[in-house]
Amino acid sequence: MNRDILEGKWKQLYGEIRDKWGQLTDDELDQIAGKRDKLAGLLQERYGYTRMEAEQEIAAFLEEWEERVR
Repeated sequence: MNRDILEGKWKQLYGEIRDKWGQLTDDELDQIAGKRDKLAGLLQERYGYTRMEAEQEIAAFLEEWEERVR
């Protein structure tokens, strides 16, 4: 998924991201505001992922989400 699509679909994804990564707070998600790099950074911080793991987790999540909404 293109980075700007994440920003454009942020409101739709917000709840699902909250469900998937429950350690992220609403305030943090509000600050992310669809910025993929900020989401990756928080996943690293909260879940101990490497940068690559965080990016892979986000990519897999978004791919799965796109398949469901098609």
